[in-house]
Amino acid sequence: MKSNKSALVALLLVQLFYGVTFTFANDVIDGGYIQPYGFILFRVSLAGILFWVFSIWTPSEKIERKDFPKFIMAAFFGVALNMLAFFKGLQFTTPINGSVIMVTTPIIVLILSAIILRETITKIKVFGILAGLSGALVLSIYNSSASAGDHILLGNFLVLVNAASYSYYLILIKKITDKYHPYTFIKWLFLFGTLFVLPFGYRELSLVNWSSFTPYIWFSALFVVVGATFATYLLNPLALRKLSATTVSTFVYIQPIFAGIFAIIMGSDSISAVKIIAALLIFLGVYLVTKSSTQQAPK
Repeated sequence: MKSNKSALVALLLVQLFYGVTFTFANDVIDGGYIQPYGFILFRVSLAGILFWVFSIWTPSEKIERKDFPKFIMAAFFGVALNMLAFFKGLQFTTPINGSVIMVTTPIIVLILSAIILRETITKIKVFGILAGLSGALVLSIYNSSASAGDHILLGNFLVLVNAASYSYYLILIKKITDKYHPYTFIKWLFLFGTLFVLPFGYRELSLVNWSSFTPYIWFSALFVVVGATFATYLLNPLALRKLSATTVSTFVYIQPIFAGIFAIIMGSDSISAVKIIAALLIFLGVYLVTKSSTQQAPK
């Protein structure tokens, strides 16, 4: 029970870090300091270095050759596609929009679990899926942004791709983290992830004018690396060793609360009727989908 409580605390911290990251990352990208793919390479490569340095003080494990393809797939969906879609999406949408779209993660996990793990989808869960996706559509079609550079529909779609990629990653790593220590898994995940994003981000990162960074921008960029990457990717696998992928994904519904409050305080976003309606539809969908999923999910 105590270990489960620590896992729940870890998940709460993950959502807090992710929630404030929507504003920090959005400010860095929209401010033109680093382009999306360059920011990803900056994030993944620096975090990778931190993980390998950290591994000096962790147990050493040998990876079986047959498991390397699983590590590579996890790196593609959990680092490369996940982050490429997320950061590019943030370039076109707003922090609150992005965080609300991310709430569809439990719904996507359920759909993928039904396909991959052959879990049963009840009529109530089908209704939940439809409600959640309706909320995402309302947010994408009827919402607007004051920023001339925003393209809400495209941005929300890319964040949805990010959510789908992350959902598959959660299912994929469940067995890996049962076999290997999370810290062993993470350092290899980011090594392969860096190789995946290098071709996309090298040019944009090479064009960055580092002298233009203000103290706030430096703090924002480094928080994305240390808080929203290094810390969260350490905490999530630890939680997955005690809880199911469905339970872990359910915690994402807390994310818009942190993201919304912080974005409004920082002046990066605002609340509207469309966002509230969309959020309520998505929360209803998540509630219906996860109402009995925790009991059915693989442990």
